[in-house]
Amino acid sequence: MKFCTFYAVCLSCLLSPVILMAQGTAGSTGTTTNGSSNNEINTAVPFLTVSPDSRSGAMGDAGVALSPDVNANYWNPSKLAFIEGKDNASLSYSPWLRRLVSDVNLAYLSYAHKIDDRNAIGLSMRYFNLGSIQLVDAGQNDQGTYIPNELSIDGSFARKFGDNFSLGLTLRYIHSGIYSGPLYNGQQSNGANAVAADVSAYYRKPTTLLGRDALLAFGINFSNLGTKLNYVTDTRKDFLPANLRIGAANTWYLDNSSQLTLTLDLSKLLVPTPVRDANGAVLSSYYDQSVPAGLFKSFGDAPGGFSEELKEISYGGGVEYGYNKQFFLRGGYFYENPSKGNRQYGTLGAGFKYDIFNLDLAYLVATQEKSPLANTLRFTLSANFGGR
Repeated sequence: MKFCTFYAVCLSCLLSPVILMAQGTAGSTGTTTNGSSNNEINTAVPFLTVSPDSRSGAMGDAGVALSPDVNANYWNPSKLAFIEGKDNASLSYSPWLRRLVSDVNLAYLSYAHKIDDRNAIGLSMRYFNLGSIQLVDAGQNDQGTYIPNELSIDGSFARKFGDNFSLGLTLRYIHSGIYSGPLYNGQQSNGANAVAADVSAYYRKPTTLLGRDALLAFGINFSNLGTKLNYVTDTRKDFLPANLRIGAANTWYLDNSSQLTLTLDLSKLLVPTPVRDANGAVLSSYYDQSVPAGLFKSFGDAPGGFSEELKEISYGGGVEYGYNKQFFLRGGYFYENPSKGNRQYGTLGAGFKYDIFNLDLAYLVATQEKSPLANTLRFTLSANFGGR
């Protein structure tokens, strides 16, 4: 059988050497499900690297050091120890890659609970719906439709040490239901499962900068450290998108009503750079590497040396202006090297707080012609129960 939708192309790198055929716009783009081009360092379940919430989504996809909120479950779980309120909940939704297809979307549900002044727990779920796929056999006969999806379910714990520092740990279950059943060449495709962990830290310090009261913060998050995924029986296993994200943020309190925040994140995949033959195909020995070996090799195995290692770092930064803790305007920019994924876009957004509720909106403005991420919207509704 074959997949007659863009997703077959998006993840053909994962199911190779199984032959997948597709029709439609995406066939010429080579786009993976996080919006990167196929010249990136390929991993399984790239949806795990898609920013799910509107606040960080409007600030260049930066969030590891931003002031804590319930979506710290994704960005930096250690920040949960500093959240306000006893209970916080958030629901985010984004139509995804609408330049290519019309029925792909990402939903994210996040919850946080303060146990006491030092300890907090968090729960979250990401659900990636890849739309409807028409299946046909070798004779082009209709074999019905299939709706592939991927999800992750997380549980986090954060603890504060002193007044300014916290650590966090997350355990994650991942399911990738690309397709379950026989492929047209006789191989069997199964739903793939994996487990992973995040380890994070957060530090913040009240200070004075440029003559104004300020809050300086730093964050680090090692995410998706876990087992490999195997989509097809008797074939290779693919790395999860293990990632290192570090960042800083500074908030200036301009007066009793206004504040301004600047933030910057640096991110790098902790998987080895693919080893390719003369024809550009990835060598099978690449997939035989263990997860720990791949993690450590990822810092120094780029064929182009240190200069290529630097190209594997992506950058996201943004600014947020808040008035009276009720109205927020945001903007940012994200950059990924053209040879390592080629995502480059500006972001805009706004937020409004009423009583215990927050409504946030983000809009992505791609800087590249015909980018699959152009005009992406994100919506987030959150509530703070018992907050200040």
